[in-house]
Amino acid sequence: MKRSFNRFSTFVKSGGEAYLLGTAKAVVSDADKVAVVDSEDGPVWGTHGQPFTCSVTSPKKEAKFHGIKSFIAYQVTPSFNMTPVTRRYKHFDWLHGRLEDKFAMIPVPPLPDKQVTGRYEEEFIEKRMAGLQGWVSRICRHPVVANSDVYNHFLTCADEKRWKQGKRKAEKDEFVGGSFFLTITTPEQPLQVKFVQDQVEAFSKFVKTMDDGVRDGVQVMLESCKKHRGPYKREYQKNGHVFQELGNAFSLDTRPSAMHLTEAMKHTGKTYDEIGQLFAQQPRADLEPFIEEIHEYKGILSNFPEIIEVHKGALKRVKDCQKKEGAGKLQESEAVAISARGDVISYALLAEINHFQQERVTDFKLSTQKYLREQIAFYQRIVQKLEGTLSQYDDA
Repeated sequence: MKRSFNRFSTFVKSGGEAYLLGTAKAVVSDADKVAVVDSEDGPVWGTHGQPFTCSVTSPKKEAKFHGIKSFIAYQVTPSFNMTPVTRRYKHFDWLHGRLEDKFAMIPVPPLPDKQVTGRYEEEFIEKRMAGLQGWVSRICRHPVVANSDVYNHFLTCADEKRWKQGKRKAEKDEFVGGSFFLTITTPEQPLQVKFVQDQVEAFSKFVKTMDDGVRDGVQVMLESCKKHRGPYKREYQKNGHVFQELGNAFSLDTRPSAMHLTEAMKHTGKTYDEIGQLFAQQPRADLEPFIEEIHEYKGILSNFPEIIEVHKGALKRVKDCQKKEGAGKLQESEAVAISARGDVISYALLAEINHFQQERVTDFKLSTQKYLREQIAFYQRIVQKLEGTLSQYDDA
């Protein structure tokens, strides 16, 4: 089959055309095979290995070259062996690059941003560790990525020599990009092109709409954080100042019968000042965690347009081949083989769409529940403080 695609297209650069035309060949062992299976929700990734979790803990400042170069090292501990390994940010970054290269149809979530200045400040270290924890947790939940050799190497290799050997092996992995499709087994049922197109088009619209919602949501919530720490805090403290000033004025009346009211007024001023402080502190408990959650999804969503372009290129190629077969310019057996390989690409995308949607439903349910619980607890604390200061007037 003659190649006719633009050599700069996303489909060609990904290696998709070579796979689709059958020029990408390799012997795939059972250990390398990845399954797509049917489910009630459509194609999904098959389970491969036992589910596990992973923790990122114990950040520690270390140095090399006699202290010239310093860095933060973390303890990474998978649940399947509970044996920690030491990893730096650069190791996470290397893994991220390998996963992106390998999995053509899987949007690898972004790592937390790298920081050049102030990177050893305690708050930044804790925030980065939380970001890395979220990242490895999401990778652990992916039935394909979690069980890849490169991820297992990252989680388990503690020996420097073996680490370098495994690193070189991963960088020479033959099943990357378009060649990854060679490892995928799918249901025998051929897919209808119209059905696939409709599914992908609907998801593409969903991605665009959700991306807009995430972008706007992050902006609105960041503004809300600023208001909590600025205007909201100031307004409550201004109210508190009013009551404090009145209390100070009332204290000039030294009659015993007036003293209770004076103290109650001062207590009210103090209460409003404390409520202002609560407003300033609250974003760390509810807004900021929610922002982190949806910001992570912004990074995931940004990967889908290119993935969808790869798939569009495959579908276009399959349609071209079907036309050529109808015109007698392509043998039926070759057209059938190309169509079957096109189905593999479609099955992989549909499986990844289902995985994404399942993760989204779980994530947003849990994060929104947490946000609302924190909001309820926050306003309950305010009510308790107001009720406490109200009781001061019982004897006034």
